Amino acid sequence: MNRLLNVSGSPHVHSDESVQKIMWSVVIALMPAFLVSIFYFGLPVIILTLVSVGCCVLFEYLIQRFIMKVKPTISDGSAVVTGVLLAFNVPANLPIWMMVVGAIVAIGIAKMPFGGLGHNPFNPALVARVFLLIAFPVAMTSWPVPTPIWGFTDAITGPTPLGILKEGANVEMPTYMNMLVGQMGGSFGEVSAIALLIGAIFLLIRKVITWHIPVSFILTVFVFAGIFWLIDPTQYANPFFHVLAGGLILGACFMATDMVTSPMTPWGMIVFGCGCGLFTIIIRMFGAYPEGVSFSILIMNALVPLINRAFKPKTYAK
Repeated sequence: MNRLLNVSGSPHVHSDESVQKIMWSVVIALMPAFLVSIFYFGLPVIILTLVSVGCCVLFEYLIQRFIMKVKPTISDGSAVVTGVLLAFNVPANLPIWMMVVGAIVAIGIAKMPFGGLGHNPFNPALVARVFLLIAFPVAMTSWPVPTPIWGFTDAITGPTPLGILKEGANVEMPTYMNMLVGQMGGSFGEVSAIALLIGAIFLLIRKVITWHIPVSFILTVFVFAGIFWLIDPTQYANPFFHVLAGGLILGACFMATDMVTSPMTPWGMIVFGCGCGLFTIIIRMFGAYPEGVSFSILIMNALVPLINRAFKPKTYAK
């Protein structure tokens, strides 16, 4: 009897990874884009990010402590990630009180009512971003012109590349090099493609994310944008423009890959990424908004349960 083996319940695969390590890895991966944002937009980037992170952490603590009456879990870093991503999705000249409202929506509406981390069906930062866009459209679409080294002048604003394309404004389009390094208008965390890709590579090396969603998302946008461009290059922008413009790389690498709100299987992730890319192109080309990344990810978040059901792995021995 002493030689009997007791088998505990699953999971049986052990790792030194933890929620805390994963979340802080994401924060580290976002630092290159954060530093580039400071270079172009200056002190407001630091202020808005600190306000967003501080409010998200505070609201999560208060809700857990006094409403849910459970032990606060703010040390896991998830509220910090939500705060940084939310800040990355707003203009650098957004009023601070609107940033506070966005944090309330992200934590108090999109995350905690569902039970907190691991239970929210939609990405909290994107829910807050879309709420701010609908509630305060003027403030959320007034883009400061980046001025390298230390900030911008509040009185000087300009359109984003996608805004120029959508509205047909008589404004010079930024070069691809400017779009790569971040010398263009937009939400301050999305402007530098190179900085975001450096962070994404770090997450891939750390195995925090996999290639399936980012590659399928970006490739789908590239393919469909290329089809429209080949049909009529005078009306539609080429696919490289669509990849570099707007929040595609930020969304594909840092928000669509959210473990809680994305599918569990590789094929499910690919379908999810392709769906995000398809909706992004549809909204960009035929919708009222010049950008479609946030809306597309939220739409696909809602379809995740169906995707998981359709691509559920086979039970062992079946």
